[in-house]
Amino acid sequence: MRFLSEINSPKDLRQLRVEDLQEVADEVRQFILETTSRIGGHTGASLGAVELAVAMHYAFETPHDRLVWDVGHQAYAHKILTGRRDQLHTIKQYGGLSGFLRRDESEYDTFGAGHASTSLSAALGMAVARDKIKEDFHVCALIGDSSLAGGMAMEALNQAGHLKSRLIVLLNDNDMSIAPAVGALTRYLNRIKEAQSYHRLKEEFGGTLESVPGVGHSLRNMAKTVKDAIAAAVLPGALVNELGFKYIGYVDGHNVPMLVHALEEAKKIDDGPVIVHALTTKGKGFPNPEKNYYAYHATGPYDLKTGLPHKSSKVSPPTYTEMFGKTMCELMERDDKIVALTAAMPDGTGVDKILEKFPERAFDVGIAEQHAVTFCAGMACEGLKPVAAIYSTFLQRAFDQIIHDVCLQDLNVTFAMDRAGIVGGDGPTHHGLLDIAYLRGYPNIALMSPKDEAELRDMLLTAIEYPAPAAIRFPRGSGYGADTSGEPKLLEIGKSELLRDAAGEAAIIALGSMVYPAMQAAENLEKEGFEATVVNARFVKPLDAELILALAQTKRVIVTVEEAYLAGGFGSAVMELLEENALLDRIRVVRMGVPDRIITHGDPKLLLAKYGLDADGIYTRVKETIEVLEERRTRRKPLKVLR
Repeated sequence: MRFLSEINSPKDLRQLRVEDLQEVADEVRQFILETTSRIGGHTGASLGAVELAVAMHYAFETPHDRLVWDVGHQAYAHKILTGRRDQLHTIKQYGGLSGFLRRDESEYDTFGAGHASTSLSAALGMAVARDKIKEDFHVCALIGDSSLAGGMAMEALNQAGHLKSRLIVLLNDNDMSIAPAVGALTRYLNRIKEAQSYHRLKEEFGGTLESVPGVGHSLRNMAKTVKDAIAAAVLPGALVNELGFKYIGYVDGHNVPMLVHALEEAKKIDDGPVIVHALTTKGKGFPNPEKNYYAYHATGPYDLKTGLPHKSSKVSPPTYTEMFGKTMCELMERDDKIVALTAAMPDGTGVDKILEKFPERAFDVGIAEQHAVTFCAGMACEGLKPVAAIYSTFLQRAFDQIIHDVCLQDLNVTFAMDRAGIVGGDGPTHHGLLDIAYLRGYPNIALMSPKDEAELRDMLLTAIEYPAPAAIRFPRGSGYGADTSGEPKLLEIGKSELLRDAAGEAAIIALGSMVYPAMQAAENLEKEGFEATVVNARFVKPLDAELILALAQTKRVIVTVEEAYLAGGFGSAVMELLEENALLDRIRVVRMGVPDRIITHGDPKLLLAKYGLDADGIYTRVKETIEVLEERRTRRKPLKVLR
C-alpha cells in the first residue's frame, strides 16, 4: 500500500496532497475488507464511512479539533488513521480494540459511543464548553440519517439552533441504520436531495441580477427575500434553516476532495451551526452487498471475493431470536389483537419475519426506544396486545416510559428483551446486564427468563395473555436444541420449576441462561459426594416465595445464579424475601452473577468463565461453600474428655 503503511497518525495524513486522498481511502477500504474477512466485525457500517473519516482527519487538526462519532460501529477507518491500524485484527476480541469508541483507548476518541443519537448532544456540550473557557477549536459531529431521527438528536438540533454555537454536523445519509431507514425525516432528507436544482437556479438567478448596473445589489437582496419566502413554503431545506442551521450539500460522500472542500467551507462559518449533508452507500466496496443489507452491517468471517460467509459444518439449534420470530407469527395467526414492534432492529430481533407476514400489524419505529414504549402503551389502551422486541441494552433508554407510561397505568405491554446478559464482542455498551435491576423495582410488572428456546415459547404466550406489563429476558445466540414442536402453553405466573430434588444441604436456584450450567454443576457435585437441589426460577418477579421459603427451612446453603449484575438482581430479590421472613440467620446465601465492574468485550464463554458463571464455576463455588460450612461445624463440636 503506497500511502497507508506510512500513516501512523492524522498528522501524517495531512502531509499529503488533496489529490492523493482518494487513493488513501481506497487503501483503507481494502484494509478493512481484508481484516474483517478474517475476523468479522461491523463491516458494512464502516465501509460506508471511509471517505468521511479520511476527509475529517484531513480537514480538521485532530485531536485539537474534536471529532464526535455517533454509535461508533462506523469508525474502523477512524481507528486505522489514528494509530490503531496494526491492532485492527484484534477488534472486538478479548484484550483487543473496542468495536466502538472509547475515551480510554485513544485521545482521538473524544466521546464514548455505542448507542445511537448521542453525538450532537455531546458535540454541542463541547462547543459550549469551548466558548465558556475561551478556547479555540472546531467541533464536528458525524451522525447518520437514522440516528438523526432519534429523539435526543432532535433535541440537540433544537438547542444548537437556539444557542447559535459554532458547530459542524456532518450528516452521513445512506438511507440506512442497520435496516433501511424509516420515518418522515427520511422522506424529508430525500426531498432535500431532489431540491438541489432549485438551489442551483437560485444562485444563477442571483448572479444575473447582481450584474444589473447601479441597482444590481439591491435587486438581488429583494429577490432573495421573495425567493426565500417561496422556498420556506415549498422546500424541505426550510426545516434546516428554521432550526438555525446553515446548510451545505448535498456532497458525494465517497469523493474525498469534495468532502474536504465542503468541510473547509463549513469551518469558515462562525455565526452558528452548519450541516454538511453527505450521501454515502452503506457497505461501499463490499462484494454483493445488495443481496442482504442486514447481513453485511456486521459480519463474521467471509470470502473476500464473494462476500459470502464461510460455511460451518456444525449444525446449531435455532437461535432465541429465530424462535421468538417464529412463535410470534404462530400466535399472531390465532389472535389478531397481537401486534409487534421493534426500534430499528427488525433482523436482530426476529421482527423482520413478522413484518413480512403481518405488514399491517408490525412496526419498525426507527431509533426511537422512548417513542416505541409509549406507542405500545397507547395501543394497549385501546385493547391491542403489543409486543416490543428491543435489545436489553437499548430498552434501558426508555426507562421512564416503561415506568410512567406502562407500569404506572398497568397496561398489557410485553417487552421481549433480546441480548440479555453478556453479548460478546460488542462489549460494555451492549451487554444486557441491567434489565433485572431496572425492571424489578416497580410494581405491576412480571419479569421472567426462559431456560431454553422451548420455554421461551411458553413465556411469550404467558406474557401476552398476562393482563398487565410483562418482560422476558433471553440471551443472544443458539438455544439448546429443546423440543419446540408442541404448542406453547401458559405458565403459572410466579411459579418456578423444580428440576432436581436432592437430599443434600445445598439448593441452586438458577435463572434463565444459567439453568443448564447449574444442572451440569449439580451432576459434577454428585460425583464428588455432594447432593444439590436445582430450581429453574423462571420468574424474577413475582418470586416463587413458597418454594424458596421451603428450601430455606430444609437446606443450609442457597446459591442463586444469574447472568446479570448482582446489584439489584435476582439474588438480591431472594435475599430480600428471606430477610422479610426472618430466615437469613439460619441459612447461608451465595449470590452468583456479574460483579460491580465494567465488563469488557470478548467471547461470551470466556467472559462467563472469568466470572464463574459456567458449570465449572458454579460447581466450585457450591463445593467450597459446603466445605467451609462443614469445617466450621466441625470446629464447634465439643472435645471428648479422655478418662
